[in-house]
Amino acid sequence: MLVNGEQHDTIAIMDRGFQYGDGLFETIEVRANQPIFLEQHLKRLNADSKRLYLPQIDVDLLHSEIHQLCQNVGNAVLKIIITRGSGGRGYRQPDVIQPTRILSLYPFPDYPKSYYFDGIVARICKTRLGLNPDLAGIKHLNRLEQVMARAEWNDAAIQEGIMLDFNGRVIEGTMTNLFYVKNCQVFTASLNLCGIAGVLRGWILEQIPVMEHDFFIHDLSAADEIFVCNSVIGIWGIRELNGQIYSANKITQNLQLMLESEKQKQVTYAS
Repeated sequence: MLVNGEQHDTIAIMDRGFQYGDGLFETIEVRANQPIFLEQHLKRLNADSKRLYLPQIDVDLLHSEIHQLCQNVGNAVLKIIITRGSGGRGYRQPDVIQPTRILSLYPFPDYPKSYYFDGIVARICKTRLGLNPDLAGIKHLNRLEQVMARAEWNDAAIQEGIMLDFNGRVIEGTMTNLFYVKNCQVFTASLNLCGIAGVLRGWILEQIPVMEHDFFIHDLSAADEIFVCNSVIGIWGIRELNGQIYSANKITQNLQLMLESEKQKQVTYAS
């Protein structure tokens, strides 16, 4: 683990990331020592920093530290956290902001292959997402809604929970973005009021036509396919949601193949 470029496993007790969740994070797949979609993650980190009035990210410095951390890890998960640094008690930010950057590595999760090939089981969560256009899309450190939603079940047969906002719109999973397919048209939630604009979500929007709109549970009930995605799991189809079975998965499978090809290209290019 690197804290401000040095090997540490602690941060200051007055760090605003700890005190207030005042910061951002990225979670990145590392394959064969290569962080996948790294430029997209750093681009989002910089864009979200501007929205939170954080100093501009030193991308060259992050590149150097990421290379140092990932050079011999094989497959892993890289987490980058940027906070507003330390400050006194109270919400007012320091006059001079000295961000804290934390880079840490974790073992790559050993998910069953059936999640990828056969799909997963999901449920609808009771916990709702609050509405805040100023924070919509940002992967900030305040993730209590997701923590509460994930606490709703302990059944190992259920792999993901689907979250709605306070207007009843379907937004995303607890750890994923969500898409559905109807009559060969792909749809996903518009994230103008809440939700996280995931890097893999952005990649999918660049690959195929997708309609971003407001939709509800009944739209998922009528869907031909549903799939979820994030930068670590990739793309998983949903084969069962709240007891309803979904058997179609053609578009989901095509996107899975496209994504695997893209990852292989990035690894080959880097080597």
